[in-house]
Amino acid sequence: MLVLDDILSTDEVARVRESLKHVPFRDGRVSAGPAAREVKQNEQADRGDPEAAALARLVKMALERHPTFPALVRPIRWSNLMFSRYVTGHRYGLHTDDASMVDEHGWLLRTDVSFTLFLSSPDEYEGGALRFSGAAGENTFRPASGSAVVYPTGVLHEVTPVTGGVRLACVGWVQSLIRRADQRELLYDLERARRDLTSREAQLLLDKSIGNLLRMWGEG
Repeated sequence: MLVLDDILSTDEVARVRESLKHVPFRDGRVSAGPAAREVKQNEQADRGDPEAAALARLVKMALERHPTFPALVRPIRWSNLMFSRYVTGHRYGLHTDDASMVDEHGWLLRTDVSFTLFLSSPDEYEGGALRFSGAAGENTFRPASGSAVVYPTGVLHEVTPVTGGVRLACVGWVQSLIRRADQRELLYDLERARRDLTSREAQLLLDKSIGNLLRMWGEG
């Protein structure tokens, strides 16, 4: 899992938050699977609302133009993005996301990578941390507004109880060109190494290796 800063600028965060004031919210359990529904307590913006759809497009475009997200995730298909709201007493207990969801065109997609884009600053609410649990222990995140936490979809995670204020976020899921997380990580590491090279010959060799690995592992 990785925190990507500045997905949205301060002005974009303010625009999204102002627009969400005019979007109807509903019980978040409507979109949860049978197991997750039992531990989910939040509200979600109505995806059918035109303003919510426009905001989802804004967030998707911001992720696509970010210098790290495309190389890290290799997205080929996207779920419908959802805006969530947690107020005092809300939480989302330990769960794992569904292995497949519906994409923006109504077709099933495999969920390889998840992200949570924070729209509230950590000083605007209490609790409400995004917490991951696994063999390596626990990791907890409450990043700055406009930042996103990106993680493999299959990991166990939760949103701890909100004890004050309002926590706004946008969540979504991506089917990657590269199914396996370890292969995505290797390609991302190679991309990072390439950016630091000054030798044109070394860059070309890495371009060749990255391209061959994409052909070897990519789906399509």
